[in-house]
Amino acid sequence: MHLSNRARLAPASPIRKLVPLADQAKSRGIRVFHLNIGQPDIPTPPVMWEALAQANIEVLSYSPSDGIAEFRKALVQYYHRHELPVKPDQLVVTTAGSEAILFALAAVCDPGDEVLVSEPFYANYSGYAALLGLRVTPVTARPEDGYALPPQAILEKKIGPRTKAILFCNPCNPTGRVYKRQEIETLVALARERNLTLISDEVYREFCYASDKPISILSFPEIAERAVMVDSLSKRFSVCGARIGCLVSRNPELIAAAMKFAQARLSPPTLGQLMGTAALQLPPSYFDGIIEEYRRRRDVVMEELRKMPGVVCHEPQGAFYVMAKLPVEDAEAFVRWLLTDFQVDGETTMMAPGDGFYATPGAGTSEVRIAYVLKEQKLRRAMNVVSQGLELYAEARIPSDQTR
Repeated sequence: MHLSNRARLAPASPIRKLVPLADQAKSRGIRVFHLNIGQPDIPTPPVMWEALAQANIEVLSYSPSDGIAEFRKALVQYYHRHELPVKPDQLVVTTAGSEAILFALAAVCDPGDEVLVSEPFYANYSGYAALLGLRVTPVTARPEDGYALPPQAILEKKIGPRTKAILFCNPCNPTGRVYKRQEIETLVALARERNLTLISDEVYREFCYASDKPISILSFPEIAERAVMVDSLSKRFSVCGARIGCLVSRNPELIAAAMKFAQARLSPPTLGQLMGTAALQLPPSYFDGIIEEYRRRRDVVMEELRKMPGVVCHEPQGAFYVMAKLPVEDAEAFVRWLLTDFQVDGETTMMAPGDGFYATPGAGTSEVRIAYVLKEQKLRRAMNVVSQGLELYAEARIPSDQTR
């Protein structure tokens, strides 16, 4: 059988590709702390389950391709509460934020085009680009600078004749960076000057621990025709399995293109929209305790990382991830070893190897992404596994080719 180039070149997800090793560890009776994936353990709001119980559905039918009217209205009201005036005809409901990114890229890029992305970035951006035959052009942000966006002059050097869009995540997965207004204004200026589409992934809007809150790309009317916002309910309401998100743009042509893609895939999940309609009625105060919980979890992880000799990391300001450089040559080999050969009192820890969050060859090989999505006690135990594992791993000096 002949496989396409996109099939051969599509990268495996660093978040999920080691799951078989974790499953094998569990089959041996080892408890695995999953810090590799952004799956919150915060309970899904009861109102979402109540909405399903009260739905009284006899036939689970297709929803409209652009989403159920009541859910779209709830989204519009939600954005208005965040001082983002959006009209119902300016959004398309999608199968989570993943499909929204695919629709946005497909609407503005042809095969062979390039997308400018600050790295490290959400690993699945590479997968989406591969599906569409696009090239990710990375601009490296450094932990020493708090993962701030590089200066405009450096960004401009990366823009070529086939660059069609800039894609970024704010607050950032995987670094936890909350971009300052000046950084966003730099991207806005580039989009205007170089005729580019600016795609902003804002799924972690509520998860911010800094005094400066995330600034939406929809807050810049000067690029209303060039701005696309991607959003999702998955992390906001701890409902990752519902697979509900949306694409928002004030460009009618882009929305029309996204609508054609939406019709081709028929409809977004009906049950998720019913649940989402109820969740979007929750008051802003719903998030107060949740944000404090994640702040404590972040502090636990940072406290433990700072105890580990040779570890380099920057404190996250938002989302619920931290990128950490470990004192190892090959972080994936270390993570594999934790799953196959190491445990503390019957427990081990799974993290996401950092190189999958980079497009530059060889970058991030000593890094991991840690998702602080477990309760504090479990996080401390998980980080203790990492700490003891690093000590023994350094003593053993295990070559990376023996752990793959």
